[in-house]
Amino acid sequence: MAKLREADLYAPIKAFLEAQGYEVKGEVAGADVVAMRADDPDPVIVELKLGMNLTLVQQGIARQGISDFVYLAVPALRGRKALAGHVGLCRRLGLGFMTVRARDGFVEVHCDPAPYAPRGARGRKGRLLREFQRRVGDPNVGGVNRVTIMTAYRQDAQRCAAYLAEAGPSKGAVVARATSVPRATTIMRDDHYGWFERVEKGVYALTPKGAEALAPE
Repeated sequence: MAKLREADLYAPIKAFLEAQGYEVKGEVAGADVVAMRADDPDPVIVELKLGMNLTLVQQGIARQGISDFVYLAVPALRGRKALAGHVGLCRRLGLGFMTVRARDGFVEVHCDPAPYAPRGARGRKGRLLREFQRRVGDPNVGGVNRVTIMTAYRQDAQRCAAYLAEAGPSKGAVVARATSVPRATTIMRDDHYGWFERVEKGVYALTPKGAEALAPE
């Protein structure tokens, strides 16, 4: 099978737009595809690329100075996550997004150009603010990957572990008061890190793994 070229996207998109009553021409004043219809003074502009990238997005944004109806077009994508990400980006930028299936030229429009109307993500915002407020200090370096992130939850668990290391097996309520960690009992009961074990009802002790986690690196 011959390697796909950007030009291979043109014919399917031209046919798709012509079926909707547009007159279509390629490479007009730098735009890959321009379509006009007698009843609409604004052109439809489509920019073509073999993959979604910054250059394509920049081209689309530049074309918005000419028309409100700008689409980005790439070959059909395999992963739903990638597709959702591209569609979300285009919606935020007021761009349309379409894909072309190479084997048969099927064109699918995933979103049309429209002003972006953001929906507030109150749940995510609340989690972010709570994490920021609960976290002590700034224990992480921004931009790092594949390292353990020190969350407020982990900091609370460390305080509980440190108390047990010094005081020995203790009731959850006692640990909560001594460490100022209101959720101490829940943290030790859930034991996400394998640091705690229940020795009797309501009483928790530190495991060897917990002691190891407290050891200085």
